[in-house]
Amino acid sequence: MPEPLRLGIIGAGFNARLHVQSLVSVRDVELGGVTSRTRSSSKRLAAYARELEVGAPEVFDDTESLAASEVVDALWINCPNDARLPTMEAIVRGNARRAKPLLGIACEKPLARTALEAESMCRLAEEAGVPTGYLENMIFVPALRRGKEILWRRGASSAGRPYLARATEEHTGPHSSWFWMGTRTGGGALIDLMCHGLETARWLLTAPGAPRSSLTPVQVTARIDCLKWTRPEYAAELKRTMGDEVDYAKRPSEDYASASVLYRDEEGNRLITESTTSWCYVGAGLRCTVELLGPEYSMQLDTLDTGLTVFFSRRIAGSAGEDLVEKQNAEQGLMPVIPDEATHYGYVGENRHFTRAFRTESTPELTFHDGREISRILAACYLSAETGQAVDMQSADLAGFEPAVSCGTWRP
Repeated sequence: MPEPLRLGIIGAGFNARLHVQSLVSVRDVELGGVTSRTRSSSKRLAAYARELEVGAPEVFDDTESLAASEVVDALWINCPNDARLPTMEAIVRGNARRAKPLLGIACEKPLARTALEAESMCRLAEEAGVPTGYLENMIFVPALRRGKEILWRRGASSAGRPYLARATEEHTGPHSSWFWMGTRTGGGALIDLMCHGLETARWLLTAPGAPRSSLTPVQVTARIDCLKWTRPEYAAELKRTMGDEVDYAKRPSEDYASASVLYRDEEGNRLITESTTSWCYVGAGLRCTVELLGPEYSMQLDTLDTGLTVFFSRRIAGSAGEDLVEKQNAEQGLMPVIPDEATHYGYVGENRHFTRAFRTESTPELTFHDGREISRILAACYLSAETGQAVDMQSADLAGFEPAVSCGTWRP
């Protein structure tokens, strides 16, 4: 039996908990260390790991100490967006103190708030000489991976490659207050959720085994708006539940975004991705829908079509929670149930892939460079939304662009 890869997780919020939960189904890995903004949240995540028997992690006071410790072999960055670049700088300092360098550094989506910050993340990783991974769980959703494999094997081989991919992700809004603050996240629903849709659609259109660079982004057209949370009653609700710093009457972020990206493949074929996302969807819970279309075939996925539903009459009054589905909005009526969210949303497959890649010193499917390209496309989306014009990906100055929403000056 190989020695388990010992992970260190930086950040102890909702997403980090899903990563820990997924480790139950991943072989040869355990949680070795945790650090976050507060020691109490780190202790809770460490206790959860011990409860699931996926490690007995040590709690660290800061990122540099965790990165320097021999109790971890690789690090997962799950901290807020505005902390990712300082976190990477601390990892580089800690790695320099190690007898053996880290085997890998993986960062949760998005890689950074801006294209310039994403470039800095790549540069720091290259200076440290540590392999990287870009954590995009959606491309590891079991149903999507199976669907892509079937369509390319049976459909594309006979009728020609697919040419249109659509990906939508919607829910009622983030769990934590920092997500709602454009200056901390780099934007709103677009940067929070559309990074999923952009990469998922790009991946579906990429031939199996081909690099992401086989598709060249040519033009981006996008729109953003705030449809729900700037309404006075909802802006007041946000301030009441998230704190005074979240003031959508004065400093809103977008709660809706749509984008279309034109690509060309290596043979010059025109391919299109369409992505839509929002924080103003009210339904049973988080909803992701994906489509892939080709000359004589198509594929559809809806993550709320789980195959399992329960019904509670109005006589049953349950307490509010998310025990049935993420971003659950009701406790009565006909409700879908996701039995294993860590598997359903791709976290098990994602962590199985990246831990194996780092352990075997092989290049993972996604690296910081792929995250950097998504950051460039996100920047183009914001630029298009601000100017009302299509953005030419070959000529636009995206590295120096900072969206108005990330500066706190955007108004719908």
